[in-house]
Amino acid sequence: MDEEAITIRLTRDQGFVLSDWLYQVMLQSDDLEGIVHDRAVWSPIYAISGTLDKTLSEIFMPDYGLRLEAAKE
Repeated sequence: MDEEAITIRLTRDQGFVLSDWLYQVMLQSDDLEGIVHDRAVWSPIYAISGTLDKTLSEIFMPDYGLRLEAAKE
């Protein structure tokens, strides 16, 4: 298989909103299996989530909710 990396470009707001959604699905609801039935898709989902967590300082800020609402707009 080809293991060449690909790059996905998102705006910071898009990444923040996606990071929050992934968190809700993967950690709080623990329902990734109910949403994504093909386990082969889980690996890239976790890779994207991990990259967003490392990149976005906003997810650790005390005004997370306000920043998330602003990003959604």
